[in-house]
Amino acid sequence: MTLARPAAAEPLRVIAFGDSLSAGFQLPADAAFPAQLEARLKNDGYDARVVNAAVSGDTTRGGLARLSYALHDGGDLLILELGANDMLLGFEPATTRENLDKIVSAAQERGLDVLLAGMLANANFGEDQKKSFDAIFPELAARRGLPLYPFFLAGVVGEKGMTLVDGLHPSRAGVARIVAGVAPLVEKSLDSLRSKRQGAAQR
Repeated sequence: MTLARPAAAEPLRVIAFGDSLSAGFQLPADAAFPAQLEARLKNDGYDARVVNAAVSGDTTRGGLARLSYALHDGGDLLILELGANDMLLGFEPATTRENLDKIVSAAQERGLDVLLAGMLANANFGEDQKKSFDAIFPELAARRGLPLYPFFLAGVVGEKGMTLVDGLHPSRAGVARIVAGVAPLVEKSLDSLRSKRQGAAQR
């Protein structure tokens, strides 16, 4: 007789939902952010699968359009890393903010927790645009009660060996630095999710 495995025993499903910074631009699959994060989580004792749902070149508008497909198989935690291309393309910060807010709402409606990965603008479009863009992520996190990793490329941009030759996309070592920074927040979210599962199983 074979017994079905209880839902509580299923690995937690983490969706890395972003652009080329998460997708692993010009990196082998095992060096990309989802693979390195999954390895870190497993090493730290978490039974979790990290799904690469990132698309190079994606904007918040594109992300909103494809979110339903990305979440078709369900999930527990969405790491939302979008906005860099909005900034580079000169999108109005209000548009980026609105799209991110809609993504958060749609993910939460499907039962996922959301961790927000922030981005900082360069000054190509002026200081006012930069100030407005940089405020998007902390404001959204505060308003929606989301955990925030303030700058996804912290410790990467401008650091020797941390980026590819373009000076922006992280190298394998750069991804490892991102994972080291963001993993404690991810693990805190997974701890909360595991507690919810255990509570539900005991009812």
